[in-house]
Amino acid sequence: MARVLVTVPLPHLDRPFDYLVPASMAAAAQPGTLVRVPFAGSDVEGFVLERLAASEHPGRLARLRRVVSDVEVLTPQVLELAGRVAARYAGTLADVVRLAVPGRHAGAETGVLATDPPGQRPAVALGDDLAGWELHTAGRAFLQHTAAGSSPRAVATSAPGTDPVELLAVAARACLASGRSALLVVPDHRDLDRLDAALTRRLPPGTHVRLEADAGPAARYTAFLRALTGRARVVAGTRAAALAPVPGLGLVAVLDDGDDSHAEQRAPYPHAREVAVLRAEQDDAAALLLGTTRTAEGQLLLETGWARAVVASRDAVRARMPRVTVAGTSGPAAQDPLAAAARLPSDGWRVVREALQRGPVLVQVPRTGYVPVLACQRCREPARCTACAGPLAVPGRSETASCRWCGRLATGWACPVCGDDRFRALVTGAHRTAEELGRAFPGVGVRTSGGPRVLDAVAAEPALVVCTPGAEPVAPGGYAAALLLDGWALLGRPDLRAQEEALRRWITAASLVRSAREGGTVVVVADPQAAAVQALVRWDPPTFAERELAARAELGLPPSARMAGFIGADADVRTAVADLRSPPSARVLGPVPVAARGGAELVRTLVAVPLAEGPALTAAVRDLVAGRSVRKLPPVRVRVDPPDIG
Repeated sequence: MARVLVTVPLPHLDRPFDYLVPASMAAAAQPGTLVRVPFAGSDVEGFVLERLAASEHPGRLARLRRVVSDVEVLTPQVLELAGRVAARYAGTLADVVRLAVPGRHAGAETGVLATDPPGQRPAVALGDDLAGWELHTAGRAFLQHTAAGSSPRAVATSAPGTDPVELLAVAARACLASGRSALLVVPDHRDLDRLDAALTRRLPPGTHVRLEADAGPAARYTAFLRALTGRARVVAGTRAAALAPVPGLGLVAVLDDGDDSHAEQRAPYPHAREVAVLRAEQDDAAALLLGTTRTAEGQLLLETGWARAVVASRDAVRARMPRVTVAGTSGPAAQDPLAAAARLPSDGWRVVREALQRGPVLVQVPRTGYVPVLACQRCREPARCTACAGPLAVPGRSETASCRWCGRLATGWACPVCGDDRFRALVTGAHRTAEELGRAFPGVGVRTSGGPRVLDAVAAEPALVVCTPGAEPVAPGGYAAALLLDGWALLGRPDLRAQEEALRRWITAASLVRSAREGGTVVVVADPQAAAVQALVRWDPPTFAERELAARAELGLPPSARMAGFIGADADVRTAVADLRSPPSARVLGPVPVAARGGAELVRTLVAVPLAEGPALTAAVRDLVAGRSVRKLPPVRVRVDPPDIG
């Protein structure tokens, strides 16, 4: 007999099934192998979980159709982790396994297995080049404990002027020095390119592999098998790599855990940070959350004693950070309310003009496009498409306003509130900003980075580099100055993490600017009283994270609480929440309307419980989803700890 996990998406079938193993497949159908089995009238894929002498289920059993591959791709390590992730996010085991094990590629499998197996591993020492770890309190100690075979856990905030990617590469080298393997997870392919280059410089040849879904089926499966078979001892990848099989795991690290790219977009929507935490506990491995700022979730790990803080000393911060000012709070703009209310007050223009004599200037704009958000000229009512209620925008210079959802031109549009047919720009995009700056500084080159065209680097010569958050190119020697425009657009978002996200994006950009001793200046255009702005001026993400977590704990909001979000038709969501056997302390928030394309009328309801009762809530959600699946009720999208709760 073989007990098989059948990879079907139905929640009420989230259990293994027993099959007879023909004698011809007895040797190949081992635990962890991929097989095909008959199920509900068709052949589907599954993974052998274990071999049995007899089945616990009476009746006639079906036979395995075939063994797709005799490579044991689902290891006990990953299977246990998948079960933990499924329980944490109220998902099915099959869904998590699909995220962990990529689709088989026969050619890649043959190519990897035909190569020589891993032989004698070259000796690796930590070395003296620590890439800036020595600037951080407990930084050197973290590396030394990891290199000695211990499993420290740290939430690290990198010092200004240090490269977090280089810090990750040094941490991986420390892990290799202990004879163990390392798993490094970064937000996107740009970070992965940089990490890949850093690992190539610091590790012996052939030691690491990059694992990413965008690489294509053959490349991804090749990297997966190299990690599985121990041919690569360091695995670097994006969020799906958090579930990769890594024998002898000694370190799991996540770069910039506040980046929303770490949140999986497929059920059960696990976050790479939480997977890393579960994995460090399961494998007794060292853990590292590293970034230029600190999230409230990272702060919670510190306050519960799960991890220790690694931060730069204040002397190191002051010596390496740029000078940060808030536009409109000094000079003539501070005395003139109209000047202070300008998109870029006069003191900001002065900084740009002076900095362009020394090198490139970075300009960060929250939104891409030309004019991405329009409103009525008279009453300021947001402009919506008359066909699908989508937002109207101007995609480019001299172009007609159109819907961002359905693409319909907004000819003949009139405001439904006051009847005016004129538009005004609520948000100015990066391309319009580049156009305006090009006119204001004639003779200066203007580069844009964002959307489908992201620059990796720019030259050190004077230029204006206009980018969206996350698309900042690197300048040799650093930027002479940076402008952080439209801070109100980041701080004013109706989102729990608006200030935290604003600070993360600002400091990420400011980290590319030269130090104050070298003349580097950062100008932020935002409310000077906002907590995120004050934290940027002081360059003090740890204190901001402490205050943010305390405020959320007082209000019973994540990460001090566990939440489950339900999205669907109003009647279906109300029925689902009423049927949920949640803990008595649960709070129900909603329902409230949510934006949906195509004019669909959807609502969202949140169910929140204290953190200690989180497992009870997720168990109740799993039972609810399975019950609705059995009864074939209309679908309701359920997500535990949704990243966006409004």
